[in-house]
Amino acid sequence: MDREQSPSMEDYLEAISVLARGRKVVRVTQISNMLGVKKPSVTSALKKLREAKLIEHEKYGYVELTEEGQRIADDVWQRHEVLRHFLVEILGIDQERAAEDACKMEHAVSPVTAERLSKFVDFVLSRPQGEPEWLKSFKHYSEHGNFPAECKTKCERER
Repeated sequence: MDREQSPSMEDYLEAISVLARGRKVVRVTQISNMLGVKKPSVTSALKKLREAKLIEHEKYGYVELTEEGQRIADDVWQRHEVLRHFLVEILGIDQERAAEDACKMEHAVSPVTAERLSKFVDFVLSRPQGEPEWLKSFKHYSEHGNFPAECKTKCERER
């Protein structure tokens, strides 16, 4: 799918979707608070999204996603979650940092890459033997800056 929305507009759609899950009713103030932007910025963005037929919003009223707006928001959220999961489960990044980084990365990754990344994480983490040895070794290397003893021995044998 080709994306026509800017990263900023995708963030607004994602925020509206997330807020609607918890409240069903979304207001400008809630979007402003969630994204850490001023209300006039939200109003300006909502105008663009309304013109693109991605939201329904009357002045001083509630904000609702259209079917297309919801589809885009769901796509952004899916990319975000795939990236966050990869960062936490494979790279060992803490939850907060992973969420922040995923938010930045979600706008750049293609649907094809997001799908492949999702399959990679599922494959690695669903092995019947548990966490693979190479992932344990990578975590050791990430935390300590040196290869575990078993990696050194294997590398020496392969030379």
